[in-house]
Amino acid sequence: MGKQNYTPEQIIVKLRSIEILCNQGKTVAEAVRQEEISEVTYYTWRKKYGGMNVSDAKRLKELEKENTRLKRLVAELSLDNAILRDVNSKNF
Repeated sequence: MGKQNYTPEQIIVKLRSIEILCNQGKTVAEAVRQEEISEVTYYTWRKKYGGMNVSDAKRLKELEKENTRLKRLVAELSLDNAILRDVNSKNF
């Protein structure tokens, strides 16, 4: 079985499904096997997405995208600033 990438929304749905299966009396091992993921993946996802709902995951995704954009902007401005300092120091 190859690696499959899940969206945060799909992950939250799977986590809820596993939670329901566990509440019905299945063990975590049985529940994750039924959802076709590993226990390690389950615990990793639960650590990151536990307690979230789908709208929270969408908001997290938007914030991560915005954070990436802002980091890129800061890097570009820092580079521009360094270039201006270099040019100004050579002129004097």
